[in-house]
Amino acid sequence: MINKFIKEGDRVELTPVGGKVRLADDGTELTKTYTTKISDITSEDTLELLMPMEKTKLILLPIDAEYNVVVYTEAGLYQCFARVIDRYKTDSMFFLAIELTSNLRKYQRREFYRFSCALEMCARNLEEEEINAVQQKSKIWLQPNRPIKRSVVVDISGGGLRFMSNQRYELGSMIYCSYNLVRGTERKQYELVGKVLEVRELENRPGTFEHRVQYYNIDEATREEIIQFIFEEERKVRRKS
Repeated sequence: MINKFIKEGDRVELTPVGGKVRLADDGTELTKTYTTKISDITSEDTLELLMPMEKTKLILLPIDAEYNVVVYTEAGLYQCFARVIDRYKTDSMFFLAIELTSNLRKYQRREFYRFSCALEMCARNLEEEEINAVQQKSKIWLQPNRPIKRSVVVDISGGGLRFMSNQRYELGSMIYCSYNLVRGTERKQYELVGKVLEVRELENRPGTFEHRVQYYNIDEATREEIIQFIFEEERKVRRKS
């Protein structure tokens, strides 16, 4: 039950998915986190919130806008994604109804949510000249026609990924990662640099290595696209269940 984790009066932060929201009153696009409180838990999938305010001004968040929701509880932070489904006024109070579009989960602000998956990926160690170019934030850093190894991404986040490979990459090494994400009818290739934070050989599969990688110098637009992909896939899973 959702009310085992959150309750009326808990503080809520709403951040637009995709980075920007078009406000209902004047059409201005803003990137902002809005703070409010839970007024009522109306079902397992819907919450009633007080309408966010800035100083004395109501912030009319648009219907169907999607948000990353963080709830501050006595037991810590919880996170989910949600969609605005209604706005209304009752007894001179203004409210916002949101529908949860992902599961509520415990959340550490320093972390990105990791989505379990099975994505094919190509990877290899970076050459020294490539590492130098990356560290200098050069736009052209990738050397073509280098041999690559196939691997499988088993979870992905806006901060990095975890993958399995028959190739062992050294702890602290910089590697090239290439994989495709599909959003709707669009398929896009991502070529990123990752730093290996952890590596271990699987006990039940000798010769197979699990690596945890943090993105290095990833631009925020690319990070936001990955987070949006995760949000959409999580929503598909929730709909199926």
